[in-house]
Amino acid sequence: MSFSLRQLRYFHAAAESGRISRAAIELNITQSAVTTAIRQLEEALGTTLLKRSASGVTLTPAGERFLRHAREILTSVAEAMHIEPQSAETVGQVRVGVTYTIFGYFLAPLLARFRQLYPGVTLQFQEARRRVIEGSIAKGKCDLALVIVQGEEAPRQRDIHVKTLYRSARRLWLPARHRLIEAETVSLEQLVDEPYIALTIDDAWENAKDYWKHIRGGRPNVVMKTSSIEGVRTMVGMGLGVTILSDMLYRPWSIERHRIETRDLALPIPVLKVSMLIPVRRPLDQAARAFATFLQRASNTGS
Repeated sequence: MSFSLRQLRYFHAAAESGRISRAAIELNITQSAVTTAIRQLEEALGTTLLKRSASGVTLTPAGERFLRHAREILTSVAEAMHIEPQSAETVGQVRVGVTYTIFGYFLAPLLARFRQLYPGVTLQFQEARRRVIEGSIAKGKCDLALVIVQGEEAPRQRDIHVKTLYRSARRLWLPARHRLIEAETVSLEQLVDEPYIALTIDDAWENAKDYWKHIRGGRPNVVMKTSSIEGVRTMVGMGLGVTILSDMLYRPWSIERHRIETRDLALPIPVLKVSMLIPVRRPLDQAARAFATFLQRASNTGS
């Protein structure tokens, strides 16, 4: 099995943009070149990475897992091409606001790499809800922040710039022997009577109500609300309900080793975005700029 950096870049661009045509524009190449590269990559890996439809492309579960590895490879290459002699001389403290799921599911793997590159920079984290963090940035209590954003949701505070670092599709989570396990896609209408486990952390349930409100009854049959992602995983794995959550949070096994499956939703719902918030009118100092630039390169979103 072998693949090229070009194939990884094309796959990454298509996965992030959600459309082959948009990826081709961003890469300044033809759509056929993107399509061919991704097909060759899938053949090399022996699995399907992207599901094609009239509305664009979405990651399969295998594609979501491979995208994490692709990001790491592309990030390492970007770092090698942007070796900064002054990195060891950059010193200071960066106050970073983070919402609750950012640490374990996005940020933690990046921190060791940043510490190696910038040993003189200390990161101080403030964990809170997004609205609290926005207020901290506005008041100058945080230099920048990493938050969960749904769709095109904008900050309530003015003078905050939003930079998307990572997009993650939402899918149905269900136990391995569920009645819908044979379905390739599932509609929200098929789920209205299913026992539903609602995750509440990081405004997950408030965001879910936005896309459930258009369905009969306006909400699913909620049997449990919890702020514990592992609690959701356990209950779904044991067959006590289903849920809709992002691929960023997905793991195929619960703590008790019950298998959790995913299925695509028939109609797309807003993707989950990990976004960086930066004050518009207050410039970042050298240490904060180093961390912000590192995050953008690690997410392959540029500087």
